Amino acid sequence: MNYAYDVIVIGAGHAGCEAAAAAARLGSTTLLITMDMNKIAQMSCNPAVGGIAKGQIVREIDALGGQMGIVTDRIRFIAEWRNILENTPNLYMWQDSAVSLTIENGVVKGVKTAFGVEFTAKSVVLTAGTFLNGLMHVGPVQIEGGRVSEPASHGITEQLRDLGFTVQRTKTGT
Repeated sequence: MNYAYDVIVIGAGHAGCEAAAAAARLGSTTLLITMDMNKIAQMSCNPAVGGIAKGQIVREIDALGGQMGIVTDRIRFIAEWRNILENTPNLYMWQDSAVSLTIENGVVKGVKTAFGVEFTAKSVVLTAGTFLNGLMHVGPVQIEGGRVSEPASHGITEQLRDLGFTVQRTKTGT
């Protein structure tokens, strides 16, 4: 098992899959860390890949060599993305939760996971989305999680706050 990469991508939603695939295509040894390999690129909040705004974004991703516009069948979306990622040279995957960034002299040098595994990298891309310190609102009830029945990811948000970053939430409208 390799523990040193050029790029580590945390989170395997749409952005994470595209980022990992792009980095690997450019020749970087890339590690994609996801909490659940069976939910790679799952369309959770908004499965529509169309309309004025989304259609434009998908076309821009396509023009840059991305995969989202090619992988369009919602039923097979996860399986197709996983197949693409598993067959992308230079791209490796790890199922685990990233709990902290390794920082030396103000520079991110890697990631530590919930299982205690430490990976190093020249760069780390954070695409954890709604899972990062995730909180769902169902009427007056608040439940931790990234999606229903899926846990939130803790550790990195608190670390970023301690480093002086402003941490806020964006309403997804779902």
